[in-house]
Amino acid sequence: MTIKLNKTLYRTILIVTFVAINALVISGIGAAWAFMNTGADKTSMLHLEVPMEDVYKPSLTWENLKNQGRPMEQQALGEITNDYMNAWHVRNIAYKKNDRYGVEDFYTDSARARLYENIDLNVKNNNWYKRTTLSHNSSLDFYTADGTMVVFKDYNVEEYQETYEGEKLLYTEKDTTSYQVMMLLEDGFWRIRHLKEIPTPVDTTKVVERNITDNLDKIKRLKGINYYPKDSPWDTFGKRFSDSILNQDFQIIHKMGLNTIRVFIQYEDFGKNKVDYKKLNHLKTLLDVAHKNKLDVLITLFDFYGDYDVSNWTLTHRHAETIIKAVKNHPALLAWDIKNEPDLDFESRNRQRVLSWLNQMIENVKKWDKTHPITIGWSSPEAGIELADKVDFVSYHYYRELDKFKEAHDVLKKAVPHKPKVLQEYGLSSYNGLWNLYRGYDENDQFNYYKKMQDLLAKEGIPFMFWTLYDFKKVPSSVAGRLPWKTKKQHFFGCIDSLGNIKPSYKILSNHWMFKLGEAKEKDDDKK
Repeated sequence: MTIKLNKTLYRTILIVTFVAINALVISGIGAAWAFMNTGADKTSMLHLEVPMEDVYKPSLTWENLKNQGRPMEQQALGEITNDYMNAWHVRNIAYKKNDRYGVEDFYTDSARARLYENIDLNVKNNNWYKRTTLSHNSSLDFYTADGTMVVFKDYNVEEYQETYEGEKLLYTEKDTTSYQVMMLLEDGFWRIRHLKEIPTPVDTTKVVERNITDNLDKIKRLKGINYYPKDSPWDTFGKRFSDSILNQDFQIIHKMGLNTIRVFIQYEDFGKNKVDYKKLNHLKTLLDVAHKNKLDVLITLFDFYGDYDVSNWTLTHRHAETIIKAVKNHPALLAWDIKNEPDLDFESRNRQRVLSWLNQMIENVKKWDKTHPITIGWSSPEAGIELADKVDFVSYHYYRELDKFKEAHDVLKKAVPHKPKVLQEYGLSSYNGLWNLYRGYDENDQFNYYKKMQDLLAKEGIPFMFWTLYDFKKVPSSVAGRLPWKTKKQHFFGCIDSLGNIKPSYKILSNHWMFKLGEAKEKDDDKK
């Protein structure tokens, strides 16, 4: 009996195993069939763990799609565009790593021979490159009747390159080049057959001049505040976003006699290159509420961002472009602040790399928005000289000794005499608790600090934005770390405490400036 049971169990195991193996084989054949019918995943071919649009996304505009023979289908155009961008991206990677891998997927035999020669030469000379293209402007020349060959011109391709020898950065260069391009459809992929430089035609496009005069005049009369909601600091556009809270706070700010708020957009929080449209709508709502309360808004485009690598430039450009084009016509918008305190990244990220990223971003913002001035929120007056010839007004922060402020400002004023200068952040914490290793400051000290500072700013006619409206119960560890003797003071910079009670500094910040800057008319208008 036992022998029969064992034989039955054995046969059962064999049958189950046979069925399982066949199921796996059938499943594998089905997956392979689906793969062959849908085409290979080109992202996986490039060994990228994220979609192409999350690693390389230059702007590309097709200016002409007319073809006398076969019309260009939208699906075909999308595939040509994607594979053309993939080809550029693969080339950039090849020159960065001096590796041929992936080149054959997007270049034909003859086209990749030149790339391989360059890679071999780079290896021999211990050179490598970080490259990117920033914009493409393409025009169709020819599309064959059988849909297997396309010829087009790519005009004014903006290219940026860093050249290295070993780990040493030799030089950087930016160039604008035009190309004649031929691509062939092979095995379901569009591959570059020819990529030949051609003369760049004279640009006859009428240049629209910037007109920032009105907003720049407002900058000279700016009196404002860096704003975060009381219960969601460093998370203005998050889950606790509320237009009613904004309206309540903006009413307070307006009644204080202030005319401007500065708000911050965090790169990752806003979706990076694929901007979160829910948060973008929150930004539009904030602008609506600000306008309702007669407040202008200075938008800082990048906060908590520290990767300035050339490889990521196109992603940050798409982030900024999406936001700017969405709100640039809003009446509450005053100006753009490219980046909050980028000079703090000079040592860790390389000063020249940071400045190059900033410079290119400024150029782009000036193209996307012709009516709003541009600044950079430097962490100190000394850093304010950086790119001063590129920005429209200079912004800096100051949290050092009060009696040394005027000297620091005067040095900057002498170095950059012809542009408005804004004290964009300043203030004093009123924390005087357990975690002060040295003497802390209480609310009376904060009041006296602002009284002296506001007198000085009024006398010198310096536009200002103080930090901030509220004390905060919670401050994210990403702002000042986790050590309480470093973080506690960050909770108490407000002129209103975390329970909503007015602090002594509120009074001096509310009324002190109403007549000092010769703007008593604003107060009379408000009463009317």
